[in-house]
Amino acid sequence: MNSEIKEIQVACFRLKDDLYAVDIMRIREIIRPQKLTPLPHSPSFIDGIINLRGAVIPVVDLRKRFDMTARELTASTRLLIVQLSAQTLGLVVDDVTEVITVPVNDIKPPPAVSDGAIVNHLLGVCLSGDNMVMLLDIDRLLTTNEVSALGDFV
Repeated sequence: MNSEIKEIQVACFRLKDDLYAVDIMRIREIIRPQKLTPLPHSPSFIDGIINLRGAVIPVVDLRKRFDMTARELTASTRLLIVQLSAQTLGLVVDDVTEVITVPVNDIKPPPAVSDGAIVNHLLGVCLSGDNMVMLLDIDRLLTTNEVSALGDFV
């Protein structure tokens, strides 16, 4: 029996005009933004923490993490609750658009460009129709030191 993964399902979301995706197996849920409690002395891309059914979850604004212009929360803004190896995080995204199935063979390596903040966090890129989708490597969103620092708070 061949157990090699042939395709993955990813949840697509928007940041500015670009389309990104995360493996749905890493997403616990997708919710509307909640009241945030600021986290003193945290990195600028950490918006704060939320209490989700008794769990304290740090919230990362992906626009800030990737050095994009900030945006006010809108009716379409969502929080992706994702599981890293040692930490659950909320990721602020502009809009969740769809879930697509991507053949693993169609995933291309990320472009080799100079020091781009986003490129360092990509697993690869693929096409969905005419749209280029950038697949995020959520395990690389935070450095080991950042994960440790957050662990001290939550």
